Amino acid sequence: MNRHALVRLTGVNTMTTAVWPLIHAERAALAADLADLGDEQWTTPSLCAGLSVREVLAHMTAAASLNPVRWLAGVIRCRFDFDQQVATRLAEHLGSSSADTLARFEQTVTSTTSPPLPKLAMLGETIVHAEDIRRPVGIGHGYATEAVTAVARYYAGSDQVVLAKGRVAGLRLAATDGPFATGSGPLVSGATVALVMAMTGRGMYCEDLDGDGVATLRARC
Repeated sequence: MNRHALVRLTGVNTMTTAVWPLIHAERAALAADLADLGDEQWTTPSLCAGLSVREVLAHMTAAASLNPVRWLAGVIRCRFDFDQQVATRLAEHLGSSSADTLARFEQTVTSTTSPPLPKLAMLGETIVHAEDIRRPVGIGHGYATEAVTAVARYYAGSDQVVLAKGRVAGLRLAATDGPFATGSGPLVSGATVALVMAMTGRGMYCEDLDGDGVATLRARC
C-alpha cells in the first residue's frame, strides 16, 4: 500500500508512519511563525472559544506531552470532567511568559506522544489549533495538500473529539485546491483548510466558501 492510500485511511495504527511527519512539519511551521509575535498578539482571543492565542499554544503542548496513561490518570483525578482535564493540562504548560510558552511548544515539535486518539485526530488538532492561532493575528500559512486532505477526510467521517461528520451531513463538500470531495446535497466549495475549519465549527471560515450549502453549514457552526 502506498503512502497516498494510507492517508485515505482513518484512525488506524498503520497511519502512524505516514502521519507523524506531517504533524511535525506543521508544528515546526507554527513555531517559526510565532517567533516574532508581539506581546499584545499573544493575548489576542483565538478562534478556540475562551482561550487566547498563548493558551491555545499551551494546549497544543499539553496534547503533545500527554500519553494514554497520564491522560487517564488526569481524567480520573478530574472525576471525568474532560473540560477540567484540558484546563489543568493547559495550565501546566502555559509557563511564566509568552517566550516560555513558545519554548515549551518548540520542545514538543518532534514528539510522538499523544493521548489515546487516532493519529489523524492529532494531525487535525495540530492544523485546526494552528489556524485558531494564526487567523486572529493575521498570519497566513500554506498547508501541505496531503495534510489538509487527510484531515478533511478524517473529519468528514468522524465525530470523535469534535463534531464534524454530523455538521456536514446532507451537504456536498468539494475542495478547490486539492482532491477532497465528499457527501451529497447542496454544494460547499473552497480551500481545503477552510472546509476543515468550517467542519469543526469555526463559522468565520464560511466567508471563504461558496455554494448553495454554505448557509446551512454556517447555521450549524
